[in-house]
Amino acid sequence: MKFVFNATEFPSEDYYDYIVVGGGTAGCPLAATLSEKYKILLLERGGVPYGRPSLMTQEGFLTSLTDIDDFESPAQAFTSEDGVPNARGRILGGSSAINAGFYSRADQDFILVEAGIDPFNGFSLDHVIGIKIAVYASVERILLAPNSAYSLSKQAAIGVIFRDQSGRYHHAMPYLSTWGIVVAHHLPYVGKFLFDNPRNGISIVPPMPPEHSLIQVVGITNSGAYLEAASNVIPFASPANSVFIRTSPSPVYLTVATLMEKIVGPVSSGLRLASTDVRLNPIVQFNYFSNTGDVERCVNGTRKIADVLRTRTMEIFKFDQWFGGRDFRYVGPALPVDESNDELMREFCHQTVNTIWHYHGGCVVGKVVDQNLRVLGIEGLRVVDGSIFTVSPRTNPQATLLMLGRYVGMVMLREKFR
Repeated sequence: MKFVFNATEFPSEDYYDYIVVGGGTAGCPLAATLSEKYKILLLERGGVPYGRPSLMTQEGFLTSLTDIDDFESPAQAFTSEDGVPNARGRILGGSSAINAGFYSRADQDFILVEAGIDPFNGFSLDHVIGIKIAVYASVERILLAPNSAYSLSKQAAIGVIFRDQSGRYHHAMPYLSTWGIVVAHHLPYVGKFLFDNPRNGISIVPPMPPEHSLIQVVGITNSGAYLEAASNVIPFASPANSVFIRTSPSPVYLTVATLMEKIVGPVSSGLRLASTDVRLNPIVQFNYFSNTGDVERCVNGTRKIADVLRTRTMEIFKFDQWFGGRDFRYVGPALPVDESNDELMREFCHQTVNTIWHYHGGCVVGKVVDQNLRVLGIEGLRVVDGSIFTVSPRTNPQATLLMLGRYVGMVMLREKFR
């Protein structure tokens, strides 16, 4: 794409009508919408997805989450203090570029206002006329200055400082320093109310490998949980050396089918920073299941999984047993034998908790941003991403975030031309 450049190619100082920090699920449509009328700079800390085969197909989903490094891999891995591995997108397209193309809309109750905008706006990549994209650009600071249009006590966002791949900073510091610009504003709720939807479930190795599938159908229950299914080819390490088994250094590839449940909500939350380096992960402790209501939703969801396993349809996924009967061949923990035992089911939830990568919150509406997503107390600064949500929309937030970026861009264009 002719409008994408490495940040090292940008001048130390430049000026734009709008700067969008983060080329993610909402940032890309926001920048594209604004570029119709304005000169836009989109800053993305990662690279571009092109030339990375694992990002182009569903089959590469797990590879993209496991093939990682410190600063350049499309996925940036982190493990919460709860001990749960997780990942965040670090590439143009954001986490949508590493989510295997999942796309589901929010339910009608989640959408309070219709945008009234036709989804087809007659534009393609070839028509994005006012935009430049800098990749490998890590934004260090947002610059604030007194806003004389309102009052000297109120500040406005007027620029950013970002660092490129070579470590060089890009900013208008000589100009800014002459004005004595302050680069701070106290917002006590930033980073608060950060949630991650816990995922629990079971995995089995079926007798015959099913087709590769990543959550094509979702079961929406009335008990606070969504049921989802997936099948993936997963590499397993060869067994240890034995005089009875001739082993190979190559891994064994098996198709694993997974039934999982994601709870609605949740209520449990937590976050704190580990470093001032924006390239590093914060310390995150989501406090999964610290709220009893979340635990009960998990128990309800896992019991629904047990109901599914007992259906006639699932018989084809069982193996004949040595001493008669048929059963599943599990990879990892199975559900408790006594599913009526509340304590055992709660323990299963705590012991098998994982993420479904739908963490959200941290800049929620009413605490950090207003109803128009403007940062409270600051002019010219908005937050447009999943951090504004107190609840992740339905089964997957991607479609909602894409439309959020598009919608906010249209709102900003209309505000300018009133």
